[in-house]
Amino acid sequence: MKLAWGSSARIGAVVVLGAGLGSLLAGCGQSSSPATAAAPPPPEVGVVTVAPGRADLATELPGRLEAYRVAQVRARAAGILQKRLFTEGSDVKAGQALFEIDATPYRATLASAQATLARAEANLLQAQTLADRYAPLAKSQAVSQQEALNAQAAALQAKADVAAGKAAVQTAQINLGYAAVTAPIAGRIGRALVTEGALVGQGEATPLAVVQQIDKLYVNFTQSAAEVMRLRQALAEGRLQRAAGKEAAQVQVLLEDGSVYAEAGKLLFSDLSVDAATGQITLRAELPNPKGLLLPGLYVRVRLAQAEVADGVWLPQQSVARGATGETVLVVADDGSVSARPVKLGPAQGGKALVLSGLKAGEKVVVDGLQRVKAGGKARPVAWTPPGSAPAASAPASAATKS
Repeated sequence: MKLAWGSSARIGAVVVLGAGLGSLLAGCGQSSSPATAAAPPPPEVGVVTVAPGRADLATELPGRLEAYRVAQVRARAAGILQKRLFTEGSDVKAGQALFEIDATPYRATLASAQATLARAEANLLQAQTLADRYAPLAKSQAVSQQEALNAQAAALQAKADVAAGKAAVQTAQINLGYAAVTAPIAGRIGRALVTEGALVGQGEATPLAVVQQIDKLYVNFTQSAAEVMRLRQALAEGRLQRAAGKEAAQVQVLLEDGSVYAEAGKLLFSDLSVDAATGQITLRAELPNPKGLLLPGLYVRVRLAQAEVADGVWLPQQSVARGATGETVLVVADDGSVSARPVKLGPAQGGKALVLSGLKAGEKVVVDGLQRVKAGGKARPVAWTPPGSAPAASAPASAATKS
């Protein structure tokens, strides 16, 4: 009986232990069963609010500065260079004396020509007096007609000698004037190409210096003929309008450091033919340079306004996706839903894309966080702040920065 009771006790303990283990497993099963989890919030994306407006289409082209006028100062009189009368690199006026060439032989030539002229004038006086005396005597047959004709011929020859003498004097004066070399134009003069004591003007006009007028400069630049054709086609189709008013002929010059030159230039002309070697069209603009800050030969970039869009939208380049079907942007609706919108683009400028059509005023275009959203999803729009600008406080999407 004791043995039987012990067996029963052990059996009961096993039953109780099994029941407890079952309850424990049941409890664990209930705690690990899936429950309805809270949905994650939509991702935050930076957007810009579409604000259509007038957009100028400007093209940046490489160019070089050229002096408005360039004059080479040359020695037109042969002789020894005696003096240099200017400071190299200074501004000179038109007619200012620059060099002196030994004028002694030219003064002697002038004196000789003046003496010859005086002798010719004396001969003319004598010949003319004789001709005047013989004229009435020939009528009364006091002298022969031949003597009267000879006197008139001598007077005419004396007049010719006087004219030749005057020409010789004028030539001698001109050559004497060449001994004093003057500036042909006003401008800035460079270094002297010869020194005192040099023999100049022997056989050819010796270069002495160069004067450049730089209070105004020319900007020579080129534009691809293909770009010109595309622009003309867009203008013909009405997608673009011609730049109106004074801006049509104005250009801006960008220096090598990226800064914009303060003075605006004026477009003068564009070539009527295309360079067969490069496929480029040459253009020229005139640029004021009152302080002489810019120098000829300087490399610059020229920003030329050629057309405008009445209702264009500027967007950052990263907001536009390009695919086989064209360009698209992601637009966030008021309820946070995201949709892809096909757009038509114009020429890019300054790191921005110009949207010609496909967007409406007030729509929110995703600029930052494109990798976190896709069309058909949800997003929480916030105003996008361009890199490098002051961080903006959290604002609703309707107050997003306008591009």
